[in-house]
Amino acid sequence: MEKNKLHKTVLITGASSGIGEATAQLLSKQGFQVFGTSRKPKSSTNNWIMIALDLNQPDSITKAIEEVIRQAGKIDVLINNAGLGITGPAEETPLKEVENVFQANLFGTCQVINEVIPHMRKNKFGKIINITSIAGYMGLPYRGFYSASKAALIQVSEAYRMEIEQFGIQVSCLAPGDIATNIASRRFHSVAKEKSPYFKNYQASLNLMDNHVDEGMSAQKVALEIEKIIKSRKPKVHYLVGGFLEKFSIYLKRFLPQKTYESLLKKHYNL
Repeated sequence: MEKNKLHKTVLITGASSGIGEATAQLLSKQGFQVFGTSRKPKSSTNNWIMIALDLNQPDSITKAIEEVIRQAGKIDVLINNAGLGITGPAEETPLKEVENVFQANLFGTCQVINEVIPHMRKNKFGKIINITSIAGYMGLPYRGFYSASKAALIQVSEAYRMEIEQFGIQVSCLAPGDIATNIASRRFHSVAKEKSPYFKNYQASLNLMDNHVDEGMSAQKVALEIEKIIKSRKPKVHYLVGGFLEKFSIYLKRFLPQKTYESLLKKHYNL
């Protein structure tokens, strides 16, 4: 096992709820020194330290990393969990909201990575785990821009992995499927306008998405998978966590004819 796992310093973005909070709870109980971030952190009695970080504010990212280094002197593990969701017909989704999602899910996340790398390189050790999404492996109807932002993070993670491995830094992606969190209440929804030509299908898709989240697996199961990656000496590039059909859908996309796969997706979404 590389170095003493019980004394690693872990930074988790988006640790106020859902996957981030569950991971912070799990790792802090095991003796890891855990820093979590939130746009507006609240004081708590948790066993980890919460600091302010807003992925849409570059200065906030710089200050957050500086604060972790000031307190801990290092960052051994970075878990990029924070991000934004977005739904809507591609034609009707405001491009300003699309920019916000890409700023959080890609650009801001990459800035976090870039500001952490020098500290990991100095110690010749580090693990970066980017929380992507199974949605990033396919273009989903009415979630196209979310799929695109996560797909971009997946691809750039592969590039980072090859570039910084020489410094002793390992990069992995963990793609969850539907998780029972409150993400639905925090994602941007293009309003389903009755006069829109997409109204009927979009509203039905929204209901389906929310049902999937409500029936999704627990955030704690994702946290356990993250723990495995941290403890692995040679972590893989990609990890999937979700229901059988969610994970199997990625393999189907690789082997089925494109139109056949598209027909399956359309049937699933009642299009």
